[in-house]
Amino acid sequence: MATPTPPPTEPPEPGPEPASGWAPTWALGRAVLLTGLFLIAGVLLGRVDLIVLAAPFAIGTAYALRRRPAALPQVWVSAADGHLVEGGELTGTVTVGNPDTVDYEVTVVRTRVSPWLRVERATIAGAAVASRSGATAAPSAADRPFATAVPPAAAVDLELVGTALRWGRHPIGPAGARVAAAQGLLVSRAVVTEPVRVRVYPVTEPFEAVETMPRAAGLVGAHHSRRAGEGGELAGVRIFAPGDRLRRIDWRVSLRARQLHVAATLSDRDAEVVVLLDVLAEAGRSGGVTGAASVLDTTVRAAAAIAEHYLHRGDRVALLEYGPAARRLRPATGRRQYLTVLEWLLDVRAESSPHEPYDQVFGSQLLSADALVVVLTPLLDERSAQMLARLARSGRFVVAVDTLPADLPLPKDRGWAEVAYRLWRLDRDTMVGQLREHGVPVVRWAGAGSLDQVLRDVARLATAPKVGHR
Repeated sequence: MATPTPPPTEPPEPGPEPASGWAPTWALGRAVLLTGLFLIAGVLLGRVDLIVLAAPFAIGTAYALRRRPAALPQVWVSAADGHLVEGGELTGTVTVGNPDTVDYEVTVVRTRVSPWLRVERATIAGAAVASRSGATAAPSAADRPFATAVPPAAAVDLELVGTALRWGRHPIGPAGARVAAAQGLLVSRAVVTEPVRVRVYPVTEPFEAVETMPRAAGLVGAHHSRRAGEGGELAGVRIFAPGDRLRRIDWRVSLRARQLHVAATLSDRDAEVVVLLDVLAEAGRSGGVTGAASVLDTTVRAAAAIAEHYLHRGDRVALLEYGPAARRLRPATGRRQYLTVLEWLLDVRAESSPHEPYDQVFGSQLLSADALVVVLTPLLDERSAQMLARLARSGRFVVAVDTLPADLPLPKDRGWAEVAYRLWRLDRDTMVGQLREHGVPVVRWAGAGSLDQVLRDVARLATAPKVGHR
């Protein structure tokens, strides 16, 4: 039992609550009833022994009520600040404070916790009161009330320790507390506090793309372009020209050819990568970080991995949502942009739209002509395929990443459901084939090296000579 540190937002100074904040219990009612019955019977029947029997009830009730509480308990919910990712250890605290000058003899605390936050251990006053372990489906240790005593002008912490199972903003709370005082004769009304949202960032799946970008823009970054310039990639040896640096002179070739030659290099250039998230549909059932991944899980984790890879290489990364909300994140570079990307991904939600969101998404957002557009889509909506085809026809460098789970379960209904499912699969395969005919490469997300072959083909197309028609 210890006094906790004050919460980030200090509550107002507590004052005496009105008398309506406390109510008599059945024990007080029984004590008053028995005292009254004995006194009335003793007076009416003229029996002193009945009055003597009523004395303990009256004296005990009066003694218990000698110091009545005036202030209601205070409840706070807090969570440990930090970079919490899927599968990481969660730490939260529910604090019950006693601002009064009398003891809270019994305090019952209960809190709600998101199902994606599995609480494995709950501790009050240094003693573990519940423990759970095992599979994801195991019940949470917070799914029960906890009882403790709170002394005057002190507080007690209920510490929750567990595991974060899935990305997102998950609530701890609301939490509530009720207090029994005056030896159980008075009980307070329930005091409920607002929940606290815990930010759980998506786990970054391994991703590494070693191929060159189709076209890079600025003269910074780590991509070796096909344009000569200052860089670390050797492009060949050529004759010395005005403006070449002396440190680039290749003396072996110069002595052999009796003419100055310099080593030519390729410039290191940055690129703009636009990660487009298709949120028109969701499929599959999420099992958290240790279970099966839904479409949204794969989309968010892949977006985090792609953004981390290119941002660490010095490229500019932008994010767009293909959906009714049409959220967007402006292109930028650096670690600050990576943290902003993670925060942005926490609010990704699947939303269906009755209208075509293409103009809403791309109307006021001018994509760079040299940007690489990586579209994370399950291809469950025909509008997604149309959007990919329109981007390809506009001359963009588009790569479609298929986020539909490969082990999508069959429908459980009997009859024509299995046949309809197979027909839908065939129709989707036809859609993928038509996209490839339009020049849109479609590749399934598989972590490291998922896009290497595709980026190689896109880079070849970007540098191929254009055929002119007369």
